[in-house]
Amino acid sequence: MERRARATVVRRSVVLLSFALLPAIKLGAQTDPGPRAGTAGAGGPIPGLSVNEAAFFAGGLADFIQAQSVRGPQPNQPDTTDTGGGLGPRFNSDSCGSCHSQPAVGGTSPSPTSLQNPAENPQATVGQKNGGTNLIPFFIHAGGPVREARFKYKPDGARDGGVHDLFVITGRNDAAGCTIHQPDFAAASAQNNLSFRIPSPIFGAGLIEAIPDSTILTNKRADRVRKVALGISGRENHNGNDGTVTRFGWKAQNKSLELFAAEAYNVEQGVTSEIFNTERDETPGCLFNGTPEDHTAFDTGDPQDAISDVVKFTNFIRFLAPPTPAPDTPSIARGRLLFNAVGCALCHTPSLTTGTSSSAALSKQPAQLFSDLLLHNMGKGLADDIVQGAAGPEEFRTAPLWGLGQRIFFLHDGRTRDLLEAIEAHSSDRSEANAVIHEFNGRPASDKQDILNFLRSL
Repeated sequence: MERRARATVVRRSVVLLSFALLPAIKLGAQTDPGPRAGTAGAGGPIPGLSVNEAAFFAGGLADFIQAQSVRGPQPNQPDTTDTGGGLGPRFNSDSCGSCHSQPAVGGTSPSPTSLQNPAENPQATVGQKNGGTNLIPFFIHAGGPVREARFKYKPDGARDGGVHDLFVITGRNDAAGCTIHQPDFAAASAQNNLSFRIPSPIFGAGLIEAIPDSTILTNKRADRVRKVALGISGRENHNGNDGTVTRFGWKAQNKSLELFAAEAYNVEQGVTSEIFNTERDETPGCLFNGTPEDHTAFDTGDPQDAISDVVKFTNFIRFLAPPTPAPDTPSIARGRLLFNAVGCALCHTPSLTTGTSSSAALSKQPAQLFSDLLLHNMGKGLADDIVQGAAGPEEFRTAPLWGLGQRIFFLHDGRTRDLLEAIEAHSSDRSEANAVIHEFNGRPASDKQDILNFLRSL
C-alpha cells in the first residue's frame, strides 16, 4: 500500500514538474509571426502627384539605386555598372539603394529573395569591389543587417559620436595611389567604444516632413495625465539655429529631407555636395575630383540633368508613398485596440496630419506613421552613449512603425530579428517604456499575440 502511495506521489511529482517546465518550451505562448509574406506594398510614388512630380520621382529613383565609383566610368574598366563619381575616400556602401531595399527601394536592408533566404548584405562584398582590399569588419555578415559604426569617444576622452566608415578606396582600380587604412573596429569594441546603427526606412518621409511643428507639440501635450501616470514624457529635438523641430534620423537629428539626403551621401558614400562640400578625409593621394563632386549642372538645358544628385534623392524620398498595411483580420483588429489599451500608442501615435504643402499630394494628409517624432529615454538597455543635438546617450526618436510588417531587423543596431524580443528590450533601468511593457507582459498570451499580429500587419 505504501509503495503504491509512493509511486502515485512520484507520478504526480513528475506531472507537476512537466507542467513547471512548460514555460521553457512556450507551449501555446505568443510568437512573432515573422516578416509578412506577399507583395511589398511599398516603393512606389505617393498618390496624387502631378505629371512633373511623378517624373522627378522617377528620376530620383534612378539616381537613388545608382552605384558610385571614385571617378565615374573610366576607359578599360571591367566594371561598367557604376555610373556615378565621387565615392570615398571612406564609405559604408556605394549606393543609397543598397542600404534601403527591404522590402522595396526606400526600406531598410537587406532585401530577401525569400523570407528564408535573405539576399546577401551588400556590405559583405562592396569593400572588395573594383579591386578594393578592405577586410570585412567582424560585425558585418552576409545574412545580417547593413550597419554603420560610430565611436562613442575620441582618444583624448572627449565625446565623438560620429560615423567611422567601414571601408576605404585603397586598392581600387579607380583610386590608384591611395593608401589610407580602415579604422580598428576590433580595438574600439574591446574598449566598449563602438555603437551601431542600421538604416531607417524612408517610406512616407515626405508626409513626415510636411507635419507642422505645432502638430507635433500639440500631440506631445495630449493624454498628459495618462502619460505622467505611466512615466512617459518625451521631448522634441531642435535645429540649433532656427529652433524648429527636427524629425529625421534615429535621434531626430535632421530637420529636412534635403539635409538628411546630403548628409547620408557624404557620410555613407563619401560624396561631397553643395550642402556638405568638404571631403571627410583629405589625405593627399586619395582625392581625385574637384569639390563639390555632386553639384548643379549649369551647362545643361535639361532640368532633370541640371539638378544635383542630392536634390534628385530628395525628390524621390519626398514623393515616396508610405507602405500599404495588410487587410484586417479579427486578431489584427483586436491587436489595434490592445496596442492603445496597454499604452503603446502614447508614443507610437497612430496618425498625425500634414499642414498646407506646396505639393497637393502632401497637403492636409493623414500620415499614419505610428510615431510622435519625439525623443524618449529608452533606458540603459538600449543606450548607445551617442549625443546628437539635444538627444542624449539614452534617448531615441520614437521609430515610425509603418512598414514594420516586412522588416527583418529591429532596434537601432539591428540586434534582433524577433519582434517580441524588440518589444521586451524597451524595458530597462530608466526607460520611459517600463510601465507600458509591464502592462504588456501582464496580458494573456492571446492578447500579446494579437498585438504582434497587428504590428506585423503594418
